[in-house]
Amino acid sequence: MAKRRDRPPSRLRRFLLGAFVLLAGCAVGGPLPAPPGAPPPPTIAGADGTPLALSVWPAAGEPRAVILGVHGFGDYGPSTFAAAAEYWAARGITTYAYDQRGFGRNPSFGRWPGAGMLVADLVAVTRALRARHPCLPLVVVGHSMGGGVTLAAAARGLAADAIVLAAPAVWGGPELNPVHRLAAWSAAALMPERRFSGEGMVRIQASDNIPLLRALARDPHYLSPPSARELMGLVRVTDLAEAAADEVALPALLLLGAKDEIVPNARVRRVFARLRGPKRVIEYPEGWHLLF
Repeated sequence: MAKRRDRPPSRLRRFLLGAFVLLAGCAVGGPLPAPPGAPPPPTIAGADGTPLALSVWPAAGEPRAVILGVHGFGDYGPSTFAAAAEYWAARGITTYAYDQRGFGRNPSFGRWPGAGMLVADLVAVTRALRARHPCLPLVVVGHSMGGGVTLAAAARGLAADAIVLAAPAVWGGPELNPVHRLAAWSAAALMPERRFSGEGMVRIQASDNIPLLRALARDPHYLSPPSARELMGLVRVTDLAEAAADEVALPALLLLGAKDEIVPNARVRRVFARLRGPKRVIEYPEGWHLLF
């Protein structure tokens, strides 16, 4: 029987899935069509003026600080940060979380914008929030891919007073497994739009909260599974983050989960140790990848 030509070799598929799982997080099923008639969310301008969907949780009473949340691959602002933002709001902190270009509630949903554009958008959003809250501390909290974008932006004009990297995708450059890099590059060159579900190949969880994972699988704003183009884009994000480490002097906090099956904590710690400013690491013994 002739081999099917629309599927990559099984070894390459395994490499690709491994690269995705390590870089992006656990995608659980595919997105459903967006519900008709949903009101458009508020927006904030990206680097080129493109409106990006925005969620806001105002502080209870007079705010004493501002947090900007930056979500990971496939996710979007309120999906990642709603629960934490409500907790922070009760303690006098206003939280913003925008949907990165190509994700969530944006018209560009499903179109990879490029690692550089994600970084530029974050810089632009922090500058807008700095202008909106000139007298309050501004802390950027980046999760997974959003952590990689945050670290890269911290070396490119990020208008923040501190950064928090939660289970961040920052292990690029020499810290990235060369097999995964080669697999991602090969797939992007040969089949850039093909999406890889990984069904039946690897069993890795992003959390032990099974109802949450099932809810993500049915969320129409959650992007899953990744394309080969996006896999290579995620590699670029980690490369930008790793290269930025030596230039970042902002106070920084690294949050890790001891049960994280996605992030290579030892490699992330090595990259984080190169930051030049005050820094602290917290590892949660019961923490998984979806720390929030």
